[in-house]
Amino acid sequence: MVVYIRLLKESFGFAINALRNNKLRTLLSLLGVTIGIFSIIAVLTAVDSLDRKIKKDLSTLDKNTIYLMKFSFGPSEIPKWKRQQFPDVTYEEYQYLKYNVKGAENVCFQFFTKPETLKYEGNTVSNINVVPVSDEFDDIQKLDFKSGRFYNESESNSGSLLTVLGNEVAKNLFDNIDPIGKKIRMYGQNFTVIGVLKKQGAGLFGDSDDTSVYLPSNYLRKKYGDNADFLTPVILMKPREGVDINEFKAEITQKLRNLRGVKTGEIDNFFINVLSGFTDLLDGIVGQLKGGGIFISLFSLLVGGFGIANIMFVSVKERTNLIGIQKSLGAKNKFILFQFLFESVILCLFGGIIGVFFVWIISYVLTNVLDFEFFLGIGNVLFGAGVSVFIGIIAGIIPAYMASKLDPVEAIRSGM
Repeated sequence: MVVYIRLLKESFGFAINALRNNKLRTLLSLLGVTIGIFSIIAVLTAVDSLDRKIKKDLSTLDKNTIYLMKFSFGPSEIPKWKRQQFPDVTYEEYQYLKYNVKGAENVCFQFFTKPETLKYEGNTVSNINVVPVSDEFDDIQKLDFKSGRFYNESESNSGSLLTVLGNEVAKNLFDNIDPIGKKIRMYGQNFTVIGVLKKQGAGLFGDSDDTSVYLPSNYLRKKYGDNADFLTPVILMKPREGVDINEFKAEITQKLRNLRGVKTGEIDNFFINVLSGFTDLLDGIVGQLKGGGIFISLFSLLVGGFGIANIMFVSVKERTNLIGIQKSLGAKNKFILFQFLFESVILCLFGGIIGVFFVWIISYVLTNVLDFEFFLGIGNVLFGAGVSVFIGIIAGIIPAYMASKLDPVEAIRSGM
């Protein structure tokens, strides 16, 4: 063990000398490793940050939450022309499922609709994400309130002119004024603000709760009816704890097919989109992005490996005399091999550390400039170090082996 520690110390010294005595040559050779490690760790950091953001944005929803609608979240084997004939889910179906699906803990009715402009006195905010939902939505998504409350069942059923504001919407409309009890203008009506949500941060899929407003879905049903072309109805369903998701889906399918009169042998004319399936799809995309980024970055590392190998071949050439002297004094082949191998690994580690440092700097800057947190995890740092060591071994093994096999007499003579 002492011998290997001494070897490591000497190899570190040789690596430092290579950097000191041949600055330009060594730095240019290290540049390939630095760029390679930077590319790999930057890709992993970006993808991991994206993954964390996805999980954070979806954390308020139960992964078993079901979106029942005429559209599918993912690819479907059903032809497009057939899917376009599917009917929208209806408010009556929502009420039927709410009281007849035994496995459901909460059932909510929602519209997907276009953005709107909101006004309060002289202040106006545009392109605001409107979320028309029934009162059960708060139990499914667990909204986090800064002040006020969500509307109750009676207010929801009657389509009361009430609204809950996202943090940014409230800030832009009211500045430092307390919004609770104030009236804002949208859809040509005055809505009373009864709640303000806590700040959430930018959403990965566009609008977050910060730039959203909630109002009873029945208000839009009364104003525009159930068939407005800018309204897409959806039924959200959350299963009871412990309920098997496949049994839950089967119960919904059976109840809705019976209600719609779908005959045996005919396909379902609706889609049961499970949020866990959506997250699995996203996980697969994230994995593909990570794999593709690493594969591309490996080409940079390949160039860096050639650069390190070049340094090591030159180092063997320059120290041939010293190798001969070491071997004539009793140094074993293994000692010489590890000496050069350690030197190659240390040089690669230098390049890797520089690459990781640049990733950390850029991540810090982007996190402060953009509304998105870039996270450089210790796992990625260790992965970068491991890759650096691996490249060092691959790049240095042939020069180190050649050095270990030199004849001491010939080595001393060639260096004279």
